[in-house]
Amino acid sequence: MKILVIGGGGREHAIAWKIKKSRWVSKVYCAPGNGGIDSVAQCVPIKADDIPALLDFAVENEIDLSIVGPEAPLADGIVDQFEAKGLKVFGPSKAAARLESSKVFAKMIMDKYNIPTAAYRSFDSPKDAKKYIRETGGPMVVKVDGLAAGKGAFPCEDELEALNAVETIASGVFKSAGLKILIEEYLVGEEASILAFSDGKNVIPLESAQDHKRAYDGDLGPNTGGMGAYSPAPVITEDLSSRIYDEILVPTVRAMEAEGCPYKGILYAGLMITEEGPKVIEFNCRFGDPEAQAVIPRLATDFLKPILACCDGTLDKVKLRWSRNKCVCVVLASGGYPGPYEKGHVIEGLDKLERMENMIAFHAGTKINDNGEVVSSGGRVLGITSTGSTIRETIKNTYKGVKKVSFQDSFHRKDIGKKALFHIDGM
Repeated sequence: MKILVIGGGGREHAIAWKIKKSRWVSKVYCAPGNGGIDSVAQCVPIKADDIPALLDFAVENEIDLSIVGPEAPLADGIVDQFEAKGLKVFGPSKAAARLESSKVFAKMIMDKYNIPTAAYRSFDSPKDAKKYIRETGGPMVVKVDGLAAGKGAFPCEDELEALNAVETIASGVFKSAGLKILIEEYLVGEEASILAFSDGKNVIPLESAQDHKRAYDGDLGPNTGGMGAYSPAPVITEDLSSRIYDEILVPTVRAMEAEGCPYKGILYAGLMITEEGPKVIEFNCRFGDPEAQAVIPRLATDFLKPILACCDGTLDKVKLRWSRNKCVCVVLASGGYPGPYEKGHVIEGLDKLERMENMIAFHAGTKINDNGEVVSSGGRVLGITSTGSTIRETIKNTYKGVKKVSFQDSFHRKDIGKKALFHIDGM
């Protein structure tokens, strides 16, 4: 089979790397790809949001299956357009992708179908949002309604922080994504991520992961697209896994079917594990990044099998197998991220990393310059990822890999996986 992976980040590198291992795959393309994906796929210079060009490429090259990585083309209806041409594509329809493209829509679905989540109010004007904040006080979480690359949520400890968050949104920095403002109850607990395959009726959860959204150690600093992840997450016990499946994943898929927009693809549930149980912070309509880099390497089943089953409506015939190994991914980011940052810095040490056992650098924001060097081209640049038999061993090995690689002004969190150790031995 010929596969087209759409996107150019760390998630897409992980997808292409894994899909290439499938015994059914003869050729992998990636559009647009990046400076590292070309080691496992032929990169095609088409942007992930250029749906007409992607469609033409898939038709002309007789692509058997397209896998959509990022959220923007899904929200723009790429699946609907590919299917209208008779092409097989992995991902939800535009209507189903509203679970991510509109937080207000997602909240309405959860309210209607009794799916546990934080209490909320939505506002069409900053003035009304500020009035509510002054009446309510903190803490609270202020969010934009639309897509914001993981940067549109503001956890606020007090009224002043919340008012400042509304001011930021009102400034227009989020463009149309900020036309509606969501204000949520501030949930207390530990975050975790559960991804699940869905064919519109059946659901198969993947193993758990924990992302690290804040830029700096100790969960401090601004929210980012993710500074690292590990899998599995010990906070998700067997009992919690059952509750998440029964109370969140299955009801959500059934709700979408009842609403006339069956959900096919990957359903990502970002959760807060509270004293009352798991509650949904957000839904995403694709593989998480960097959760994908921590979860996908642990999958022992041929990656293509559940993907095709989601497309064909036969997920009930699939059973996933998992490696017992743990996986840790640490993101190397450009200085200044998630704010302004420089590009074009030469990345040193990738050759040393390649010689390390059970280690891979998933490229997120890289490209090849005119001199043939790998250089930084994004905020999150690399996901240094390793596997091992224990979480402690894997954390240690991953950071050994991190030390091998460098570029000007890079930074990373030094505490990825620390919460897992706390659950294991109280450290």
